[in-house]
Amino acid sequence: MIQIGDQAYSLQDPAVLAVLGAGVVLLLILVLLISSVRRAGRTAQTSEMLAHALTDMSTRVEHLANGQGHLEGSLNAVGHQQVQAATQLTILMEQRLGEVQLRLHEDMSKAQRNTGEHLAHMQQSLSDNMAVQQLKLSETLGQNQIRLQENMADLQMKTTLSLTEMQEKMGIALNGSAKNTATSLSALQERLQTIDKAQENITKLSGDVLTLQDILSNKQTRGAFGEIQLTDIVSKALPKDSYTLQATLSNGKRADCLIHLPNPPGPIVVDAKFPLEGYEALRNSTTDSQVVEAARMLKTSVRKHIKDISEKYILEGETADGALLFLPSEAVYAELHANFPDLVREGFAARVWIVSPTTCMATLHTMRAILKDARMREQAGAIRKELSLLSQDVDRLGTRVGSLDRHFGQAARDIEDIKISSEKAGKRARRLDNFDFEELAKDDVTNVVPLSDKS
Repeated sequence: MIQIGDQAYSLQDPAVLAVLGAGVVLLLILVLLISSVRRAGRTAQTSEMLAHALTDMSTRVEHLANGQGHLEGSLNAVGHQQVQAATQLTILMEQRLGEVQLRLHEDMSKAQRNTGEHLAHMQQSLSDNMAVQQLKLSETLGQNQIRLQENMADLQMKTTLSLTEMQEKMGIALNGSAKNTATSLSALQERLQTIDKAQENITKLSGDVLTLQDILSNKQTRGAFGEIQLTDIVSKALPKDSYTLQATLSNGKRADCLIHLPNPPGPIVVDAKFPLEGYEALRNSTTDSQVVEAARMLKTSVRKHIKDISEKYILEGETADGALLFLPSEAVYAELHANFPDLVREGFAARVWIVSPTTCMATLHTMRAILKDARMREQAGAIRKELSLLSQDVDRLGTRVGSLDRHFGQAARDIEDIKISSEKAGKRARRLDNFDFEELAKDDVTNVVPLSDKS
């Protein structure tokens, strides 16, 4: 519904719709006309600008044509000038080339003349030098012949002297060889005497060996030999107050050596045994039956020694719970451990340890360490007391060192003050030395104003 004044129109009315359509068409036509007019104005302006541009372009083309004409004229002039310059340069080059050829011909002529003169001079000099050299060569040959003759004479004389000296030296050498031979023979005799003495010593030594065999064949002497060897080892390994030889126990049995170890384990017994018969029989056996019999004999002997030591020298409350069986022979000890380990185990079971000289020394060194440790523990109280006293001494020493340090510091400060005072005094003395004390002249005395006498 459209309201215009007092009149209302419906949009569904065909007449209203036709009027509205006609109005819209007229409006579109008006817009198109306005656009066409504007475009026509713009086209006219563009045409005018294009006309001006074409006019300017034609003017520039005319100027360009004029410049091209001028350029052609300039190029023709430059080409003509270049042709003239090239012609002149060619003429100048031909003239210079002729001059150079002439000079070259003259120089070659001069060089040929100089070369001929130089060659002639060289030939003359060469001939002169050859003559001089021939003269010198002849003189040198004559001198060399004379020297050669003199040298031959000297050589003959020296050869004669050398032969004479060689003959004398050979005579001396022969005499010396005779003396050396005599000396060698005397030394050989002395060595033979020494060998004779050594043979006598060997004979005595063989007798001593037989004596040693006799000693070892007897049980008592063999036991004494083992005890002596044990005593020597123990005395080298332990201090004297740590063991007793041939100690008597409470059961009346006498041990070869009693080592006083602290509890535990307590004193331990070392007894020397030497089952030599069984070992010798085993070593000298040749048949299987002999070997078996010798082994049985050795086992029986060692078992008896182990049993005796276990029963006699292991006493509860008095000795340690074990003992040492000392074998003075490394060979017997090695044989037991190599071929009779059951005997060694039986010894362990009976608390009897078998030792040789080597293992005994190691065991004794271990015991020595135990003794040393025990004695250290016994002396621990005294050591602590001494350490306490030492600590007090160190404290006093620290206090006294501090006091001494203070005194030294004060002395150092005093010395520094003395140095400062001496430096100041020196400076003052130098300033006094620089003062100029001049005496007053006699003429100036009259000019001095006298002091009034107030008296």
